[in-house]
Amino acid sequence: MTIPARRSPVRSTEAIPESADRVRAALAGRQSRPKMTDWVLGELRTAIIELRLPPGEPLREAAIAESLGVSKTPVREALSRLEHEGLVELTSFKGAVVSGYTRRDLVEMYELRELIEVWVVRRAATDMDDASRERVAALMERSRRLCTSGRSSALTRAVEEFDTLLYEQVTNTRIGTLVDNIRAHLTRIGRMTARIPGRLEKSVAEHVTIAGALLARDPDGAEAALRVHIASLREDQLRALGDADVI
Repeated sequence: MTIPARRSPVRSTEAIPESADRVRAALAGRQSRPKMTDWVLGELRTAIIELRLPPGEPLREAAIAESLGVSKTPVREALSRLEHEGLVELTSFKGAVVSGYTRRDLVEMYELRELIEVWVVRRAATDMDDASRERVAALMERSRRLCTSGRSSALTRAVEEFDTLLYEQVTNTRIGTLVDNIRAHLTRIGRMTARIPGRLEKSVAEHVTIAGALLARDPDGAEAALRVHIASLREDQLRALGDADVI
């Protein structure tokens, strides 16, 4: 299945209720209220990362405020912060929309991912404790089973859990901060690649190879397997983008 190109912002007034309903559905059922702007920010960010609010989706302050039961002020502040994170675009003529990724964005993101994760996986191969190694082995066994279960959502979570487990090995606080800054985009792009037929199963096979090197305490093997994995992801994502300018 080819990932669709980013939709143009809806201009027809007849389409506005549909978009508003989609926003309400994506943000429904949330009750807890820490600091208001932070809470609204978290709800919107999660909905965007999980693709419940897809690229190109108009984000109307009134619909969001109504859905979350808040005023427009924390919504406006949250949208501004999401723009800074690169998850939302704000313009004077079309308002706020969920941002997409150009071909260049994807290439740059995968380059950055490779730079960071090579360092992470090499350190994990040598420094990961026994408890974490047991988690890796158990996760690979569960991922293999899920490949034949037809439970795509559970398989997606297992694939994401492997990345999370790797990032948990980061003890360098500066690198940790950099990882935190790009994790939202990496997770979101990962959700997009999961829609490509056969991609999840391919990722599990590649993770198994990486995991084998980790369990063998082989940093060179882990690095080589990781580079193959990232190259495979990048090629599949760019192929799925096709002639579209943005996803």
